[in-house]
Amino acid sequence: MASMAAGYGIFGMDDRAAERERADRRARFDAEAMAQLDALYSFALKLTRVRDEAEDLVSDTLLRAFQRWEQYRLGTNIRAWLFTILYHAFVSRKRRIDAREVQPLEDEDGREVFEAVGDVDPEGTFYDSFIDQEIVDAIHGLPEEYRAAVVMSDLHGLRYGEIAQALGVPEGTIKSRLFRGRRLLQEKLRGYATEMGYIKA
Repeated sequence: MASMAAGYGIFGMDDRAAERERADRRARFDAEAMAQLDALYSFALKLTRVRDEAEDLVSDTLLRAFQRWEQYRLGTNIRAWLFTILYHAFVSRKRRIDAREVQPLEDEDGREVFEAVGDVDPEGTFYDSFIDQEIVDAIHGLPEEYRAAVVMSDLHGLRYGEIAQALGVPEGTIKSRLFRGRRLLQEKLRGYATEMGYIKA
């Protein structure tokens, strides 16, 4: 009996140690995730172009991340992991919005008119202060798949493999998108760069 009681005592201690270890890992995860808030918001804002939608997207991303926190391996690139979740949440949300993008309404004469669904940012677009507005506008003018790749690579420093995983496409596709996206940006910004003296006319 004594040996059985001792055994249960050891088992109980193992359980407590495992719980402490799990709580410690969760605390480390929370700290790593919350340190990425600014990067997540910046990325979300460049995808959605609307502040309220970006904030909702970040909240949705963090909720999903905290629900799946045990899938993340501590000490690896949490930014890439969170960007993957955020991008998939963005695509899912965009599909839902696109599905109900146009709704019929009636004008004063009873004729059907159509109005786009979605919030308009009344304060305009105000983004990271370290990027000139012309550059922000040029980035926003890129097709979505190029924009996501350029923002992840050039603004957030993710590697090809990490971007490929986030966007769910092969690494070669990411290289191609980055090449084309950067070429489009160069074309859009050539006049601005000349005017600012970055390149000679």
